[in-house]
Amino acid sequence: MTRAVVFGCDGTRLSPEEVAFFRDMDPWGFILFARNVETPDQLGALTAQLRDAVGRDCVIMIDQEGGRVARLRGPHWHDWPSPLDQMRHSAALEAVRLRYRIIGAELRAVGIDANCAPCLDVARAETHPFLQNRCFGFDAGVVAAAGRACADGLLSAGVLPVMKHLPGHGLGVVDSHKGLPVVDAPLWELREVDFKPFQALSDLPMGMTGHVVYSHIDAVAGTLSVSVIDLIRREIGFDGLLMTDDLSMGALAGTHAARAEAALAAGCDVILHCSGDMAHMVEIAGVVPELTADRERRANTAINSRKPQDIVDIDASFAEYSAMMKVDS
Repeated sequence: MTRAVVFGCDGTRLSPEEVAFFRDMDPWGFILFARNVETPDQLGALTAQLRDAVGRDCVIMIDQEGGRVARLRGPHWHDWPSPLDQMRHSAALEAVRLRYRIIGAELRAVGIDANCAPCLDVARAETHPFLQNRCFGFDAGVVAAAGRACADGLLSAGVLPVMKHLPGHGLGVVDSHKGLPVVDAPLWELREVDFKPFQALSDLPMGMTGHVVYSHIDAVAGTLSVSVIDLIRREIGFDGLLMTDDLSMGALAGTHAARAEAALAAGCDVILHCSGDMAHMVEIAGVVPELTADRERRANTAINSRKPQDIVDIDASFAEYSAMMKVDS
């Protein structure tokens, strides 16, 4: 039976050990990184190998925001400005939609059908540099509109969007890859700004938590907090598949098994473990359960949200996108 976890893998092709582990463990899905990417042919073979290992058309995701966070790059794939730079153009929303339609087409061509985007965090002047230019803007309404354009573009290409980082990472001044951000903003400010884009896109099929302490809600990171997950479900209104940010990140303490157990107990549907470290994956395998009925319902809803891929002429579409971007240059 399928387990409530998304795993990474170590290299550009699965080892026999990985094939056997994934076959026995049956993770819900996989996530890929730059270490897994060489050429389109190689990447297509790897995604096929991952699906063969679990014996089904599982979800395979990647972080392809464009800008600094892009696992697929030239010369085989198109390169993009940061989301924040993208939004400085007058045709921003049309260009965002087209940009992510192209990104989606490039992903589907190599067997990837979920993208960890849009980033719906609202930037501030003090937002940590690891995140700030990955945001679509400093205004919640602008972020929501751009996030919708991003999601629509991906969905039209047959790729599932994953909105992040619920319920909002923009006030974080610490890089959660290295430490634990603590946000002391009052709940009214979070409601007026940070929650708004997620509420506007709460109909999306998948979302990702942020490893952030919201001190007016709970004293532990949101990923591990019953109170924060309840807020995501009830106040933000998100009933899609909720997965954690990477459990390997420095924001979290304790063993990988303890982190996984705490996130699932808090109410996350699926845990995300990205490093491909076999020892850590084996540790997690000992505590991650099969999908419960509610988790399976949300997972199936997400999978069923994959639309047939539109025919996309990538080169022609990129020429159209480039013309849009030149208008203000």
